Amino acid sequence: MRKKTFAGKNVLIMGLGMFGGGVDAAKFAAKNNAKVVVTDKNKPEKLQKSLNQLEDFTNIEFHLGGHNKADFEKADIIIVNPAVNPNNEFLQIARKKNKLITSQINIFFELCRATIIGITGANGKSTTAALSTHLLTQYAIRNPVLSGVEGTQYENVWLGGNIGNQPLLDVIEKIKADDIVVLELSSFQLKQLAEIKKAPQIALITNITPNHLDRHKTFESYCAAKENIFKFQSLNSNRPAVSIFNAEDKITSQWFEKYKKDKNRNCVKFSPNDVTEEIQNQFALPGKANLANLAAAMAIARQFKITNEQIKTALPKFKSLPHRLELTAEINGVKYYNDSIATTPESAIVALEAFEQPKIIIAGGSDKNVPFDKLGEKIAKKAKAAILIGQTAEKIEKEIEKKSATESAEKKVKVEIVASFAEAVKLAGKIAVSGDVVLLSPGCASYDMFDNFQQRGEEFILLTGQIKR
Repeated sequence: MRKKTFAGKNVLIMGLGMFGGGVDAAKFAAKNNAKVVVTDKNKPEKLQKSLNQLEDFTNIEFHLGGHNKADFEKADIIIVNPAVNPNNEFLQIARKKNKLITSQINIFFELCRATIIGITGANGKSTTAALSTHLLTQYAIRNPVLSGVEGTQYENVWLGGNIGNQPLLDVIEKIKADDIVVLELSSFQLKQLAEIKKAPQIALITNITPNHLDRHKTFESYCAAKENIFKFQSLNSNRPAVSIFNAEDKITSQWFEKYKKDKNRNCVKFSPNDVTEEIQNQFALPGKANLANLAAAMAIARQFKITNEQIKTALPKFKSLPHRLELTAEINGVKYYNDSIATTPESAIVALEAFEQPKIIIAGGSDKNVPFDKLGEKIAKKAKAAILIGQTAEKIEKEIEKKSATESAEKKVKVEIVASFAEAVKLAGKIAVSGDVVLLSPGCASYDMFDNFQQRGEEFILLTGQIKR
C-alpha cells in the first residue's frame, strides 16, 4: 500500500475511539486527499476529545451514534479500529462488496522503512516497551546496528502502538530507514497484521495468560493471536528475525523450542534472574514482575550491543508509566498505588506480589469472561482487605470466600462490596493504618464505570487527594 492509494478515494474510518488510533487514521487519510467519513457507535459527547483534534479538516464527515450500511457500501477503503470485532455485521457487508479493509497498524507496517521492535504479552508490555525505548534512546543510536547489518548507525527511537502515546501515521514521513520503532502490540492488532502476513523484525512476548476471552472466545484463540508476532516474522538471510521469549512462562517456552528450529531466526530467552544485583539496585519499580519486564528490555538492548554497565547507568533516569504501580500519594503513613492498567486477574496478582506490606486492594470492573479463582486465592492469602466494585464484584467475592473458608475469623480477609468507585477509595482510606498499602489493581476492564483505565486511574488520584491528612 502507498500513500497515493488514498487520493480521491472514499475512506471510511470505523471506530474513532478515544485512544488516538482512529484520529491518527482519519488525519492520515484526509492529508492524503481522501474523502473521509468517520463512523462510531458512540455519540459525539463521548468522543469530544477525539473530535476536537479533527475540527480543522474540511474533508472529514462524522456519522456518529451508530453505523450505516450505506457508508460501508460506498467506501473504497475501510480503516478499522482494533477494538472492532472482525465479525461485525457491517464488515461482513463490506467483504461481500470486496472492499479494501485495513487498519492503522497494517498501514504503518506497509509504509514504515525503519527497524520495528514489537512487544506483546498479557502483562508488562507497556513497561517493557517504555524501558526498551529508554535504553535504546540512551545508547543504541550511538552503537552499530546488529541483527546482521554491522556498521549502520541508528538515528532516532520512536515509541508507539497500543501504548497510545504516538500517532504513528501522523509521523510516518519523519521516520527514517535508520530509525528504530518500538511498538506495543495487542492481540487485536496482531490479528490485523496476520491478514497481511506482517510482523516486527525483533519480536518479544512478556508472558501469556487468559485475557479478552469475551472477544477471542477461547484461550487457544487468544494464544494464536499473540503467536502471530513470531509466525509472520521475515526470515530474510541478510537480516535474521529475532524472537524473544519468557523462560519462566510455560507456553512461551514451548514456542521458543518450536521456533529455534527455524533457519535465519535468532531465538532468545529472558528471565528475572538475568538482572544482576548491581542493575537491580538502580531500578526503582517494585516486584518480581517488573524485574521480568527489565530482563525483557535488557534482552532487546543486547541485540544492539548495549552492555550491563550502560543499562545500570541508564536506569536511574527511567520513570514509571502512569497507571502502572504508580505511587500517587502517601497520607498518614499509608501509600496509595494506582495500578489501573491491571485489567486481568493475573496483572492484579502481580501487583499483590509486589509488596510485603499489608495491602487493601480495590478490585472489580466489567466482565471479560475470565476466571477469578487464582485472584480470589491470592487476595485471601496476601490482602488485609478487599473492596470490590463493578460487574465482577460478586464473582470475585465468591472466589475469595472459597479460598478462605478454612481460615479462622481473625485470619480471614475483610471483604466489602460497594456501589461506587468514590465509596471504595473512601472506605480504603478508613481501613488503612500507617504502614499499609492501598492498591487500586482492579483485575478487570473499566467499561462498566469508566470510559477507559486512564480515566479510572485519574479518578483514583483525584479521590486520594481528598483523603484527610
